[in-house]
Amino acid sequence: MLIIGLGNYGDRYRLNRHNVGFMMVDALASYLSGKFVLNKKFMGILAIINANNIFPMSNEVHSFKNIILFKPHTYMNLSGEAVQSISNFYRIQMEEILVIHDDLDLPLGKVIIKQGGGSGGHNGIKSISSFIGDNYSRLKIGIGRPNAKDQVPEYVLSDFSEVEMILINKIRDKIINNFEFILNRNWSLFMNSVLRS
Repeated sequence: MLIIGLGNYGDRYRLNRHNVGFMMVDALASYLSGKFVLNKKFMGILAIINANNIFPMSNEVHSFKNIILFKPHTYMNLSGEAVQSISNFYRIQMEEILVIHDDLDLPLGKVIIKQGGGSGGHNGIKSISSFIGDNYSRLKIGIGRPNAKDQVPEYVLSDFSEVEMILINKIRDKIINNFEFILNRNWSLFMNSVLRS
């Protein structure tokens, strides 16, 4: 399974609202004891974890051997080429791709997971869909929206406040605590559990 976090590479973007996908993949790497390594061929960093070592008793997880966590270093608008490169190399099926990204149209901290659909104006998703099609899964994390449309570029590239980070960290913990549902691609159980917790 390939799990992609979207964001912009570099310390100046690390805590930006637009980088919440990177934040979540970083948390998953820590949870799974994965170590990121730079791969220039794939234009990003990746961590490969043996799925059987993580959940040895779960037969459903055995449909794939590895969990690949990936953070493109191409900047958000050019994510598609990197995703195509790594998915083709490892021959990953579309249904085993999950992209984690921010969503302006969701309230801060709201989580939705879905398969396929449009980009919702997200340039990273637009780029990925232009390279591999749109029938992959997306884990959307709400970051809210500024009052005026012309404030969007500045808003997404600004950092979460301390108060906002408390909520984002709670979402991080919910994703980690329900990670096996993600691996089994059981989106309904994942969402039910996240909404209850």
